[in-house]
Amino acid sequence: MTEYWNPMVPELMVSDFEHSLDFYTRLLGFSIRIRRDNPDFVYLEQGQAQLMLEQVTEGAWLTGDLNTPFGRGINFQIELPDIDPLLTHLSGNQVSLYRDVKEIWYDIGDKLSGEREFLVQDPDGYLLRFTQHLGEKLKS
Repeated sequence: MTEYWNPMVPELMVSDFEHSLDFYTRLLGFSIRIRRDNPDFVYLEQGQAQLMLEQVTEGAWLTGDLNTPFGRGINFQIELPDIDPLLTHLSGNQVSLYRDVKEIWYDIGDKLSGEREFLVQDPDGYLLRFTQHLGEKLKS
């Protein structure tokens, strides 16, 4: 466990806490930093990526109805040093990808920044984009 705390950490409301916790820990490789009950809550981390999960309850901070898939219009980028071990693990557990691996070069001004990335949805439909940084290069 790291002593690092991100200054901004998303908290995702989930419909089945134990199912989501299993997905994030066993399948995606996150570790538990903090866990509480009533309501079920967990603070997860992987490298410097951190996020929280909380079971939907009557007292939850909801600004509207939660309809599946949750998180429409947002994706969470999670950078890993190497995405291949996670891809192998997901494939071995028959987890379908939302979008297969692609190499993308983003325009960042006078350079291009590269990454390999793929997308997967969690049990509630939140879209997770796992990336591996490839470096930068000058535009040709």
